[in-house]
Amino acid sequence: MDIYILDLLVIGLLLLLITLGSGWIARLPLSYALIYLVVGIALSPYGFNLIQLRPDARFLERLTEFAVLISLFGCGLKMNRPFKARAWGSTIRLIGFLMPFSIIAVAAIAHWFLQLNWGAAVLLGAILAPTDPVLASEVQLDGLRDQDELRFGLTSEGGLNDALAFPFVYFGLRWLENDNWQTWFVQWAAVDLIWAIAAGVAMGIGVARAIAWIDQRLQRYRPADDLIEDFVALATILITYSLTELIHGYGFAAVFVSGIAMQRRVDNPDKSNSQLRFIARLEKLTEVGAILLLGSLLRLEPIVRFAAPGLLIAGLLLFIIRPLGSWLSTIGAPIHPATRWLFGWFGIRGVGSLYYLTYAFGHGLSGNIGELIAWITFITIVLSVVLHGISATPLMKWYEQNIEGRNTSEKALLEK
Repeated sequence: MDIYILDLLVIGLLLLLITLGSGWIARLPLSYALIYLVVGIALSPYGFNLIQLRPDARFLERLTEFAVLISLFGCGLKMNRPFKARAWGSTIRLIGFLMPFSIIAVAAIAHWFLQLNWGAAVLLGAILAPTDPVLASEVQLDGLRDQDELRFGLTSEGGLNDALAFPFVYFGLRWLENDNWQTWFVQWAAVDLIWAIAAGVAMGIGVARAIAWIDQRLQRYRPADDLIEDFVALATILITYSLTELIHGYGFAAVFVSGIAMQRRVDNPDKSNSQLRFIARLEKLTEVGAILLLGSLLRLEPIVRFAAPGLLIAGLLLFIIRPLGSWLSTIGAPIHPATRWLFGWFGIRGVGSLYYLTYAFGHGLSGNIGELIAWITFITIVLSVVLHGISATPLMKWYEQNIEGRNTSEKALLEK
Protein backbone atom coordinates (compact mmCIF):
# COMPACT_ATOMS: atom_id res chain seq x y z
CA MET A 1 0.00 0.00 0.00
CA ASP A 2 1.21 3.52 -0.83
CA ILE A 3 2.73 5.09 2.32
CA TYR A 4 2.00 8.56 0.92
CA ILE A 5 -1.74 7.87 0.83
CA LEU A 6 -1.64 6.57 4.39
CA ASP A 7 0.23 9.70 5.48
CA LEU A 8 -2.47 11.87 3.94
CA LEU A 9 -5.14 9.80 5.68
CA VAL A 10 -3.46 10.14 9.09
CA ILE A 11 -2.86 13.87 8.71
CA GLY A 12 -6.46 14.37 7.60
CA LEU A 13 -7.76 12.43 10.59
CA LEU A 14 -5.45 14.37 12.90
CA LEU A 15 -6.68 17.73 11.60
CA LEU A 16 -10.29 16.59 11.86
CA LEU A 17 -9.90 15.35 15.43
CA ILE A 18 -7.96 18.44 16.51
CA THR A 19 -10.56 20.75 14.97
CA LEU A 20 -13.67 18.99 16.23
CA GLY A 21 -12.13 18.27 19.61
CA SER A 22 -10.64 21.73 20.16
CA GLY A 23 -13.33 22.60 22.70
CA TRP A 24 -12.31 19.67 24.90
CA ILE A 25 -8.58 20.05 24.26
CA ALA A 26 -8.70 23.68 25.46
CA ARG A 27 -9.80 22.41 28.89
CA LEU A 28 -7.09 19.79 29.18
CA PRO A 29 -3.52 20.34 30.42
CA LEU A 30 -2.29 19.68 26.88
CA SER A 31 -1.04 21.94 24.13
CA TYR A 32 -1.61 21.27 20.46
CA ALA A 33 2.15 21.07 19.98
CA LEU A 34 2.38 18.21 22.48
CA ILE A 35 -0.33 16.32 20.61
CA TYR A 36 1.44 16.85 17.28
CA LEU A 37 4.74 15.70 18.79
CA VAL A 38 3.19 12.47 20.11
CA VAL A 39 1.54 11.81 16.75
CA GLY A 40 4.84 12.46 14.97
CA ILE A 41 6.57 9.88 17.18
CA ALA A 42 3.71 7.45 16.51
CA LEU A 43 4.22 7.89 12.76
CA SER A 44 7.99 7.33 13.03
CA PRO A 45 9.75 3.93 12.77
CA TYR A 46 9.09 3.49 16.50
CA GLY A 47 5.36 3.48 15.79
CA PHE A 48 3.48 2.83 12.56
CA ASN A 49 6.50 3.71 10.38
CA LEU A 50 4.40 5.89 8.09
CA ILE A 51 6.91 8.75 7.89
CA GLN A 52 9.87 6.99 6.34
CA LEU A 53 11.46 10.01 4.75
CA ARG A 54 14.10 11.82 6.79
CA PRO A 55 14.00 15.37 5.40
CA ASP A 56 17.35 17.06 4.92
CA ALA A 57 18.40 20.16 6.80
CA ARG A 58 17.60 22.41 3.83
CA PHE A 59 13.96 21.31 3.70
CA LEU A 60 13.56 21.69 7.46
CA GLU A 61 15.18 25.12 7.29
CA ARG A 62 12.65 26.32 4.71
CA LEU A 63 9.67 24.79 6.52
CA THR A 64 10.61 26.24 9.91
CA GLU A 65 11.57 29.55 8.29
CA PHE A 66 8.09 29.91 6.80
CA ALA A 67 6.44 28.88 10.07
CA VAL A 68 8.40 31.51 12.01
CA LEU A 69 7.67 34.21 9.41
CA ILE A 70 3.93 33.60 9.65
CA SER A 71 4.04 33.72 13.43
CA LEU A 72 6.23 36.84 13.59
CA PHE A 73 3.82 38.78 11.42
CA GLY A 74 0.96 37.61 13.62
CA CYS A 75 2.84 38.79 16.71
CA GLY A 76 3.36 42.17 15.06
CA LEU A 77 -0.34 42.50 14.25
CA LYS A 78 -1.13 41.98 17.95
CA MET A 79 1.10 44.82 19.13
CA ASN A 80 -1.55 47.31 20.21
CA ARG A 81 0.39 49.70 22.43
CA PRO A 82 1.79 53.15 21.64
CA PHE A 83 5.51 53.47 20.96
CA LYS A 84 6.48 54.64 24.43
CA ALA A 85 9.26 53.19 26.57
CA ARG A 86 6.84 52.75 29.47
CA ALA A 87 4.34 50.87 27.32
CA TRP A 88 7.04 48.47 26.10
CA GLY A 89 8.89 48.25 29.41
CA SER A 90 8.56 44.49 29.82
CA THR A 91 9.70 43.90 26.24
CA ILE A 92 12.75 46.12 26.62
CA ARG A 93 13.75 44.34 29.81
CA LEU A 94 13.25 40.84 28.38
CA ILE A 95 15.10 41.58 25.16
CA GLY A 96 17.77 43.92 26.51
CA PHE A 97 18.82 41.78 29.48
CA LEU A 98 17.21 38.35 29.49
CA MET A 99 18.13 37.28 25.96
CA PRO A 100 21.88 38.09 26.18
CA PHE A 101 21.90 36.71 29.72
CA SER A 102 20.51 33.41 28.43
CA ILE A 103 22.99 33.23 25.56
CA ILE A 104 25.99 33.95 27.79
CA ALA A 105 24.85 31.53 30.50
CA VAL A 106 24.23 28.64 28.08
CA ALA A 107 27.51 29.35 26.28
CA ALA A 108 29.45 29.36 29.57
CA ILE A 109 27.92 26.06 30.69
CA ALA A 110 28.56 24.47 27.29
CA HIS A 111 32.17 25.65 27.31
CA TRP A 112 33.08 24.76 30.87
CA PHE A 113 31.02 21.61 31.40
CA LEU A 114 30.69 20.15 27.89
CA GLN A 115 34.16 21.26 26.72
CA LEU A 116 32.82 22.96 23.60
CA ASN A 117 35.01 25.66 22.10
CA TRP A 118 33.66 29.18 22.52
CA GLY A 119 32.39 29.43 18.96
CA ALA A 120 30.25 26.31 19.26
CA ALA A 121 29.17 27.29 22.77
CA VAL A 122 27.97 30.74 21.69
CA LEU A 123 26.23 29.19 18.70
CA LEU A 124 24.36 26.77 20.98
CA GLY A 125 23.35 29.65 23.25
CA ALA A 126 22.06 31.63 20.27
CA ILE A 127 20.13 28.66 18.87
CA LEU A 128 18.36 28.13 22.19
CA ALA A 129 17.91 31.84 22.95
CA PRO A 130 14.67 32.66 21.11
CA THR A 131 11.38 31.89 22.81
CA ASP A 132 9.04 30.42 20.30
CA PRO A 133 6.26 32.53 18.78
CA VAL A 134 4.80 29.50 16.98
CA LEU A 135 4.13 27.22 19.94
CA ALA A 136 3.29 29.88 22.53
CA SER A 137 -0.19 30.82 21.31
CA GLU A 138 -1.74 29.69 24.61
CA VAL A 139 0.15 32.41 26.50
CA GLN A 140 0.13 35.18 23.89
CA LEU A 141 -2.20 38.10 23.35
CA ASP A 142 -5.75 37.09 22.48
CA GLY A 143 -6.77 39.68 19.91
CA LEU A 144 -6.13 43.37 19.40
CA ARG A 145 -7.88 44.53 22.57
CA ASP A 146 -5.94 42.35 25.01
CA GLN A 147 -3.70 44.59 27.15
CA ASP A 148 -2.55 42.02 29.70
CA GLU A 149 1.07 42.60 30.69
CA LEU A 150 2.14 38.95 30.80
CA ARG A 151 0.68 38.16 27.39
CA PHE A 152 1.99 41.37 25.84
CA GLY A 153 5.49 40.79 27.18
CA LEU A 154 5.63 37.16 26.00
CA THR A 155 4.17 38.00 22.58
CA SER A 156 6.49 40.92 21.91
CA GLU A 157 9.48 39.00 23.25
CA GLY A 158 8.69 36.04 21.01
CA GLY A 159 8.46 38.35 18.02
CA LEU A 160 11.67 40.24 18.70
CA ASN A 161 14.08 37.65 20.02
CA ASP A 162 13.51 35.34 17.06
CA ALA A 163 14.92 38.16 14.96
CA LEU A 164 17.53 39.53 17.35
CA ALA A 165 19.10 36.15 18.03
CA PHE A 166 20.44 36.17 14.47
CA PRO A 167 23.50 38.39 15.18
CA PHE A 168 24.58 35.94 17.87
CA VAL A 169 24.10 32.98 15.53
CA TYR A 170 26.39 34.73 13.06
CA PHE A 171 28.80 35.50 15.89
CA GLY A 172 28.97 31.82 16.86
CA LEU A 173 29.39 30.68 13.25
CA ARG A 174 32.18 33.19 12.66
CA TRP A 175 33.94 32.14 15.87
CA LEU A 176 33.52 28.48 14.94
CA GLU A 177 35.23 29.15 11.62
CA ASN A 178 37.94 31.48 12.94
CA ASP A 179 38.77 31.59 16.65
CA ASN A 180 40.83 34.76 16.17
CA TRP A 181 37.77 36.95 16.77
CA GLN A 182 39.74 40.20 16.67
CA THR A 183 40.04 39.85 12.87
CA TRP A 184 36.29 39.83 12.20
CA PHE A 185 34.63 41.43 15.23
CA VAL A 186 34.39 44.93 13.73
CA GLN A 187 32.84 43.59 10.54
CA TRP A 188 30.36 41.53 12.56
CA ALA A 189 29.37 44.55 14.65
CA ALA A 190 28.99 46.83 11.64
CA VAL A 191 27.28 44.45 9.22
CA ASP A 192 25.64 41.61 11.19
CA LEU A 193 24.58 43.71 14.14
CA ILE A 194 24.04 47.38 13.30
CA TRP A 195 23.28 47.33 9.57
CA ALA A 196 21.19 44.16 9.48
CA ILE A 197 18.96 45.21 12.38
CA ALA A 198 18.56 48.80 11.11
CA ALA A 199 17.78 47.57 7.60
CA GLY A 200 15.23 45.11 8.95
CA VAL A 201 13.40 47.78 10.95
CA ALA A 202 13.45 50.30 8.09
CA MET A 203 12.27 47.79 5.50
CA GLY A 204 9.54 46.48 7.77
CA ILE A 205 8.11 49.96 8.21
CA GLY A 206 8.63 51.07 4.61
CA VAL A 207 7.23 48.02 2.83
CA ALA A 208 4.20 47.73 5.11
CA ARG A 209 3.34 51.40 4.71
CA ALA A 210 3.76 51.21 0.94
CA ILE A 211 1.51 48.16 0.64
CA ALA A 212 -1.10 49.69 2.97
CA TRP A 213 -1.04 52.92 0.93
CA ILE A 214 -1.50 51.05 -2.37
CA ASP A 215 -4.23 48.92 -0.83
CA GLN A 216 -6.18 51.92 0.45
CA ARG A 217 -5.94 53.79 -2.87
CA LEU A 218 -7.03 50.85 -4.99
CA GLN A 219 -9.87 49.91 -2.65
CA ARG A 220 -11.45 53.31 -3.30
CA TYR A 221 -11.86 52.51 -6.99
CA ARG A 222 -12.57 48.81 -6.95
CA PRO A 223 -12.69 46.79 -3.68
CA ALA A 224 -10.77 43.52 -3.57
CA ASP A 225 -12.55 40.20 -3.53
CA ASP A 226 -13.51 39.43 0.08
CA LEU A 227 -12.50 35.81 -0.42
CA ILE A 228 -8.83 36.60 -1.05
CA GLU A 229 -8.44 40.03 0.56
CA ASP A 230 -6.54 38.57 3.50
CA PHE A 231 -3.83 37.44 1.09
CA VAL A 232 -2.51 41.00 1.43
CA ALA A 233 -1.08 39.88 4.77
CA LEU A 234 0.71 36.91 3.19
CA ALA A 235 1.95 39.10 0.35
CA THR A 236 3.32 41.60 2.88
CA ILE A 237 5.23 38.85 4.65
CA LEU A 238 6.81 37.50 1.47
CA ILE A 239 7.66 40.87 -0.07
CA THR A 240 9.04 42.31 3.15
CA TYR A 241 11.17 39.28 3.91
CA SER A 242 12.60 38.87 0.41
CA LEU A 243 13.42 42.56 -0.10
CA THR A 244 15.07 42.78 3.32
CA GLU A 245 17.18 39.69 2.69
CA LEU A 246 18.24 41.11 -0.68
CA ILE A 247 19.88 44.07 1.09
CA HIS A 248 21.36 41.76 3.77
CA GLY A 249 19.03 42.87 6.54
CA TYR A 250 17.26 40.64 9.02
CA GLY A 251 14.06 39.51 7.35
CA PHE A 252 12.64 38.18 10.63
CA ALA A 253 12.92 41.61 12.23
CA ALA A 254 11.42 43.22 9.13
CA VAL A 255 8.39 40.91 9.10
CA PHE A 256 7.67 41.50 12.80
CA VAL A 257 7.95 45.27 12.35
CA SER A 258 5.82 45.11 9.19
CA GLY A 259 3.06 43.43 11.21
CA ILE A 260 3.14 46.32 13.68
CA ALA A 261 3.17 48.91 10.89
CA MET A 262 0.38 47.20 8.95
CA GLN A 263 -1.88 47.03 12.00
CA ARG A 264 -1.43 50.77 12.55
CA ARG A 265 -2.02 51.67 8.89
CA VAL A 266 -5.29 49.77 8.51
CA ASP A 267 -8.20 52.10 9.24
CA ASN A 268 -10.81 49.35 9.56
CA PRO A 269 -10.47 47.27 12.78
CA ASP A 270 -12.48 44.47 11.17
CA LYS A 271 -9.83 44.20 8.48
CA SER A 272 -7.06 43.90 11.07
CA ASN A 273 -9.00 41.22 12.92
CA SER A 274 -9.61 39.36 9.67
CA GLN A 275 -5.91 39.42 8.79
CA LEU A 276 -5.04 38.24 12.29
CA ARG A 277 -7.45 35.30 12.04
CA PHE A 278 -6.07 34.39 8.62
CA ILE A 279 -2.47 34.46 9.86
CA ALA A 280 -3.44 32.44 12.96
CA ARG A 281 -4.87 29.70 10.74
CA LEU A 282 -1.71 29.59 8.63
CA GLU A 283 0.36 29.50 11.81
CA LYS A 284 -1.55 26.49 13.12
CA LEU A 285 -1.10 24.67 9.82
CA THR A 286 2.67 25.23 9.68
CA GLU A 287 2.92 24.24 13.35
CA VAL A 288 1.38 20.86 12.52
CA GLY A 289 3.96 20.17 9.82
CA ALA A 290 7.00 21.32 11.81
CA ILE A 291 6.20 19.45 15.03
CA LEU A 292 5.06 16.28 13.24
CA LEU A 293 8.41 16.18 11.46
CA LEU A 294 10.27 16.83 14.71
CA GLY A 295 8.51 13.88 16.34
CA SER A 296 9.28 11.63 13.39
CA LEU A 297 12.98 12.60 13.48
CA LEU A 298 13.55 11.59 17.10
CA ARG A 299 15.67 8.46 17.58
CA LEU A 300 16.23 6.56 20.81
CA GLU A 301 19.95 5.80 20.40
CA PRO A 302 21.19 9.41 20.00
CA ILE A 303 18.73 10.64 22.63
CA VAL A 304 20.23 8.17 25.13
CA ARG A 305 23.76 8.98 23.98
CA PHE A 306 23.29 12.74 24.36
CA ALA A 307 20.86 12.60 27.29
CA ALA A 308 23.38 13.87 29.86
CA PRO A 309 24.48 17.05 28.02
CA GLY A 310 20.96 17.58 26.68
CA LEU A 311 19.29 17.37 30.07
CA LEU A 312 22.04 19.50 31.64
CA ILE A 313 21.53 22.36 29.19
CA ALA A 314 17.75 22.00 28.96
CA GLY A 315 17.28 21.68 32.71
CA LEU A 316 19.46 24.65 33.58
CA LEU A 317 17.95 26.78 30.82
CA LEU A 318 14.31 26.07 31.66
CA PHE A 319 14.52 25.84 35.44
CA ILE A 320 17.34 28.22 36.42
CA ILE A 321 18.68 30.47 33.66
CA ARG A 322 15.36 31.66 32.23
CA PRO A 323 13.56 32.15 35.58
CA LEU A 324 16.59 33.83 37.20
CA GLY A 325 17.21 36.06 34.20
CA SER A 326 13.55 36.99 34.00
CA TRP A 327 13.42 37.90 37.69
CA LEU A 328 16.58 40.01 37.43
CA SER A 329 15.41 41.74 34.27
CA THR A 330 12.08 42.78 35.81
CA ILE A 331 13.46 44.18 39.08
CA GLY A 332 11.69 47.46 39.69
CA ALA A 333 8.99 46.82 37.11
CA PRO A 334 5.48 47.77 38.32
CA ILE A 335 4.03 44.29 37.79
CA HIS A 336 2.85 41.54 40.11
CA PRO A 337 5.55 39.13 41.41
CA ALA A 338 3.62 36.15 40.02
CA THR A 339 3.74 37.74 36.58
CA ARG A 340 7.51 38.03 36.88
CA TRP A 341 7.80 34.33 37.68
CA LEU A 342 5.49 33.38 34.82
CA PHE A 343 7.67 35.43 32.48
CA GLY A 344 10.46 33.12 33.61
CA TRP A 345 8.56 29.89 33.18
CA PHE A 346 6.98 30.52 29.79
CA GLY A 347 10.23 30.63 27.85
CA ILE A 348 8.98 28.06 25.35
CA ARG A 349 11.55 26.67 22.90
CA GLY A 350 10.45 25.23 19.59
CA VAL A 351 10.30 26.00 15.87
CA GLY A 352 12.52 29.07 16.12
CA SER A 353 15.37 27.01 17.56
CA LEU A 354 14.80 24.35 14.89
CA TYR A 355 15.21 27.02 12.23
CA TYR A 356 18.45 28.38 13.67
CA LEU A 357 19.81 24.85 14.03
CA THR A 358 19.13 23.95 10.39
CA TYR A 359 20.43 27.34 9.28
CA ALA A 360 23.68 26.65 11.15
CA PHE A 361 24.01 23.27 9.43
CA GLY A 362 23.77 25.03 6.09
CA HIS A 363 26.45 27.55 7.04
CA GLY A 364 29.36 25.62 8.48
CA LEU A 365 28.13 23.54 11.43
CA SER A 366 29.00 19.86 10.96
CA GLY A 367 30.69 16.79 12.43
CA ASN A 368 30.58 15.68 16.04
CA ILE A 369 30.03 19.20 17.32
CA GLY A 370 27.08 19.59 14.98
CA GLU A 371 25.58 16.30 16.15
CA LEU A 372 25.98 17.27 19.80
CA ILE A 373 24.39 20.69 19.28
CA ALA A 374 21.56 19.16 17.24
CA TRP A 375 20.55 16.62 19.86
CA ILE A 376 20.88 19.09 22.72
CA THR A 377 18.50 21.32 20.75
CA PHE A 378 16.07 18.45 20.05
CA ILE A 379 16.06 17.36 23.70
CA THR A 380 15.51 20.94 24.87
CA ILE A 381 12.61 21.46 22.47
CA VAL A 382 10.96 18.15 23.38
CA LEU A 383 11.32 18.85 27.10
CA SER A 384 9.93 22.35 26.61
CA VAL A 385 6.99 21.13 24.52
CA VAL A 386 6.12 18.52 27.15
CA LEU A 387 6.54 20.69 30.26
CA HIS A 388 5.01 23.84 28.86
CA GLY A 389 2.32 21.89 27.06
CA ILE A 390 1.19 20.32 30.32
CA SER A 391 1.52 23.45 32.47
CA ALA A 392 0.28 26.24 30.18
CA THR A 393 -3.46 25.65 30.52
CA PRO A 394 -3.67 25.28 34.34
CA LEU A 395 -1.17 28.08 34.99
CA MET A 396 -2.94 30.52 32.67
CA LYS A 397 -6.31 29.66 34.19
CA TRP A 398 -4.88 30.34 37.65
CA TYR A 399 -3.34 33.56 36.37
CA GLU A 400 -6.60 34.74 34.83
CA GLN A 401 -8.53 34.03 38.03
CA ASN A 402 -6.06 35.43 40.54
CA ILE A 403 -3.56 37.84 38.96
CA GLU A 404 -4.81 39.25 35.67
CA GLY A 405 -6.05 42.76 36.14
CA ARG A 406 -3.99 43.41 39.28
CA ASN A 407 -1.12 45.06 37.45
CA THR A 408 -2.87 48.38 37.89
CA SER A 409 0.23 50.46 38.32
CA GLU A 410 1.54 49.37 34.91
CA LYS A 411 -1.79 50.12 33.26
CA ALA A 412 -1.83 53.57 34.88
CA LEU A 413 1.55 54.29 33.38
CA LEU A 414 0.33 53.22 29.95
CA GLU A 415 -2.59 55.62 30.09
CA LYS A 416 -0.40 58.66 30.78
